[in-house]
Amino acid sequence: MTSVQKTVSPAPAYPSLVHETPAMEAAVTHLIDRVFGPGRFAKSSERLREGNTPLSDCSFVAVRDGAPVGCCRMWPVTIGGEPVAFLGPLAVDPDERSAGLGQALVESAVEAARAAGWRAVLLVGDGPYFGRVGFTNAHTAGVVMPGPVDQRRVLLLPLAEAGDEGLAGLVAIDPRA
Repeated sequence: MTSVQKTVSPAPAYPSLVHETPAMEAAVTHLIDRVFGPGRFAKSSERLREGNTPLSDCSFVAVRDGAPVGCCRMWPVTIGGEPVAFLGPLAVDPDERSAGLGQALVESAVEAARAAGWRAVLLVGDGPYFGRVGFTNAHTAGVVMPGPVDQRRVLLLPLAEAGDEGLAGLVAIDPRA
């Protein structure tokens, strides 16, 4: 009887998740451009990033072989004058998808925002995907994005007791940032 030996390559190591630094800006922007293309500039969420500064203590990059393969950024914004963190973009290289990297990035960013004392995180995205982390549109009816958006995709995650209550009004860049 002859035995057949099968060589199995080990799975590639999971990328390292690190805080985004200013030195990563160009490479992370290139990743976001590859993932989303120029259409991202038309989204109302982009109005909250233009002229704003990411929250470096809450923004993460997945790095493999020294290059970013995923990112999740957070930004300081207000809802009706109340400060919250704004999540996005979440970008994962197509070759790195389906291994939970996007969710790991979101969870890391959310936990960092909680540790930094933010009351809630706001985002515009897919309810079923972000719902796995706890985001919901249950308290977003009064949240007004700076441009057209499908209101069902406006999601909040409270990070403190009642952190999502009473948030209503225009979403704007936090002037204190």
